[in-house]
Parts: sequence; structure tokens; C-alpha cells
Amino acid sequence: MTAETKASAAWCRWEGVDLLLAIHVQPRARHDEIVGPHGDALKIRLTAAPIEGQANEHLMRFLANTLRVPRAQVTLVSGATGRAKRLRITGPLTIPEALQKWIAEPVKTKTKRP
Repeated sequence: MTAETKASAAWCRWEGVDLLLAIHVQPRARHDEIVGPHGDALKIRLTAAPIEGQANEHLMRFLANTLRVPRAQVTLVSGATGRAKRLRITGPLTIPEALQKWIAEPVKTKTKRP
């Protein structure tokens, strides 16, 4: 998959330094794992049950660990009660190798020194 294909994925979008993801969650799975593209979303399997927000919190912790950002930088934008969710990850500096086949690195801009 080329960088052009990655950048045009409907479920993945960069907004400045923030990564916006459309996620399809499969709760009560055997393992926490990123499956891959699933229509217009990225499918993620979670061991958590969809009870009282447990799966949402588990998803946000899982993505924070995967993208190596503090949990506070992962926000649920929409989809609190369904399997289809939108999340914002603020400022991931790198994309781990496991996700690079689907998500392109952020475009880094050079800042001018005074």
C-alpha cells in the first residue's frame, strides 16, 4: 500500500498533528488487536465487554498504548453507545510499525529558528 493510498483511507485522517480515526469495535474478543480496514472503519477487537463504557475506556487505553501517547490525548468524539466510533488522537509523534501498513506518518513541518 502506498503513502497515497494510506492518506486517502476514509477511516483515517490527519487534522494538523491530530489523527482522526473511524473505528469498528468488536467487544468480548479473545485478544485485543487491530484487525485492519473494515469498510469505512478500522476494525479493532477488544476483550472488554460493552457494559457501562468499559469497552470505550479499554479502546482508548489500547490506542494510547499502541500509538505511544498519554491516555489523556485520546478522545472519543462520537459513538459512545455503538460499535462505530470516531476518535481523536492528539499529537502522535510516530506510527508504530504494526499500523504503518494502514496509516501514513504525519507530515512534519519544519519550524524556523530565530
